Amino acid sequence: MAPTCANPLLLEWVKEIYDLAKERNTKGVTTYKRAYESMKACPLTFSHPSEAQQLDGIGPKICDRLTEKLKEHCEVNGLPAPKKPRGKARKRLSAEDLIDGEEPAAPSAKKPRKAKAYVPSLRSGPYALILALSSMPEESLQSLSKKELIELAQPHCEASFTVPSESGKFYTAWNSMTTLVNKDLVQEKGRPLRKYALTEDGWEVARRIKAVQGGEVVDNAPGKYNKSSDVPSRSASMNQASEEFDRFLDLEDDFKGDEPLRPPPVSSTSTKNAKQLEPTSNPSGQRLGGAPTDKYGTFSKSKVRELPAAPRRKVVELLSSPEPETAPDMPWLSSNFDQDRRSLTSKSASKPLQQTSNLPSSTLQATNMISMSPTHSSDKPSTLPTFDPIRLAPGTFTVHLVLDNREVRTKDDRDYIADELIKKGTKPLVRPLELGDFFWVAKCHDADLLSRHGEEGSEICLDWIVERKRLDDLVGSITDGRFQEQKFRLRKSGVKNVIYLIEEFSLSTEKSTKFHEAIQSAISSTQVVNGYFVKRTMKLDETIRYLARMTKMLKSLYESKPLYLIPTNALTPTTYLPLLTHLRTHPSHIDKSYHITYPSFASLSSKSDTLTLRDVFLKMLMCTRGISGDKALAIQKYWGTPRAFIEAFEGCGSQKEREAMIETRLGGMVGRAKIKGVLGAKVAGVWGEE
Repeated sequence: MAPTCANPLLLEWVKEIYDLAKERNTKGVTTYKRAYESMKACPLTFSHPSEAQQLDGIGPKICDRLTEKLKEHCEVNGLPAPKKPRGKARKRLSAEDLIDGEEPAAPSAKKPRKAKAYVPSLRSGPYALILALSSMPEESLQSLSKKELIELAQPHCEASFTVPSESGKFYTAWNSMTTLVNKDLVQEKGRPLRKYALTEDGWEVARRIKAVQGGEVVDNAPGKYNKSSDVPSRSASMNQASEEFDRFLDLEDDFKGDEPLRPPPVSSTSTKNAKQLEPTSNPSGQRLGGAPTDKYGTFSKSKVRELPAAPRRKVVELLSSPEPETAPDMPWLSSNFDQDRRSLTSKSASKPLQQTSNLPSSTLQATNMISMSPTHSSDKPSTLPTFDPIRLAPGTFTVHLVLDNREVRTKDDRDYIADELIKKGTKPLVRPLELGDFFWVAKCHDADLLSRHGEEGSEICLDWIVERKRLDDLVGSITDGRFQEQKFRLRKSGVKNVIYLIEEFSLSTEKSTKFHEAIQSAISSTQVVNGYFVKRTMKLDETIRYLARMTKMLKSLYESKPLYLIPTNALTPTTYLPLLTHLRTHPSHIDKSYHITYPSFASLSSKSDTLTLRDVFLKMLMCTRGISGDKALAIQKYWGTPRAFIEAFEGCGSQKEREAMIETRLGGMVGRAKIKGVLGAKVAGVWGEE
């Protein structure tokens, strides 16, 4: 007589699954057959289908199907559904193992593996960075910039933070910062000037490092350690090796800057005799941060120098006089650039600089000229930051053309533009650009000039940028929406002089006829609406000649007068454009040329570095054909977030009301920001579908 199955219901359901698989001739027939045989031979009674996972051929998927059938069975018969037992799954058993009907012994439970705490190698990049960041008080909100952090960390690391260890390699000790950020030991904040501080887990690692260096026995649990005179030999050897290299900072006491340090035995290109710096931060408590210089090709390989003390000079205070009327020829003064809902106030945190005789002694005030959203307006006007400008005298810099490395003649002739510019006396700097195709910078003769003032890199952005469009590329950008998106980013960049260079290219007769009106409309819109200068050339060689002439013109324009640099710690994405507007229009500053460093500009112009929810919302809106930047801004001002926009559609009673919602609520808009019924219905079809 055949033995009776201990789980007849489960066996019946597995048989149904097996029969269905045979009827459909699926690939799982073999698996379901093994599952049926294992269940039939199993002498164990299961209280829940999940326990059957220990049988051969039964996995999580079959167990889930059996659980669903059990729930249906309990509901039909009015029985309580059994609860899934907790505990580890047993060893998987085959039908042969269970044929004798004996219940196997339960396997012994394994001890849980203890998670190992992160321990950086001695004198490695992470080790030095954690030590440097732990030099700040743990309770403070202070953070360090990349430059300050490198100067503090270099004495504790055998590898250089600025120069690769070998020629042909691109990685330095600074690349270990990515590991610390990914492990949540260091938090990175701020744009365009990135700053770094330890997290709670990072402080735990720092305390363990200090405990080992101080001769303490560290417990296995993070953050637990006890004093002991009998230190393990490994810790003692590490202490001895460490003392031979370097005397570490006393991370519990305040460090005195005049206290000498023995430099570590690093390569000749690395930093030597570097002194510890006092950590600086924005007095308002706001953490600012910046783009890594080497990301944009302006990485300085110079040795780190001691920062000399300099006398205090007069500060440009933007906090007293009323703002003049908006200049009509400044496209970035449009109400399109409304402030965020939060009110940010940035105060000066710059270092004392060299005395300048021609700085104004009076103080000035900038009022908020940017119109607020009707639903998010604030009674308090936004104030502009106070900063101490850095003056670059004539003769300390030269003007250079920067060429985007993606601008090529053909796929096989990538150096043609650069080579032709060199023949015409203009040697360009070739690198990937975050915005535009050609750009001009003022490069300092002294590579350490800006670093002595707390800035990164050695290049200052000038107010001239060229966007090159070959005729076929212009047609492509119009059809896929890149044309409007690029103009929108150019307007947000704050560059005063934007040149759209349209290069002729032979189009097919069909495409030329189809897009003729679109091309003419796009060019006219760029000139009239955006206020950009449009230059048309017949071929690439004419474009190269134009760029060479422009470079000579800008050399004569800028190299004979001083440049004023806005410190990076005074820049935030919210106040950047209003600050430029004030400096360019106020009578006290209109005769001066204010600029920012190239790494800061690249970070502010990046598609991802400063991307906010507002920017994402605008990009989403502009994906709908017919929604320009002005129309998208009008929608974003009224409905601040995508969620608010969707909820507004959900609140409408009928489809007709949803289609007319935008036109009804934004009926007061005029000009290019006005959204008519047909376009509003198209937007409602995308955002308001049920």
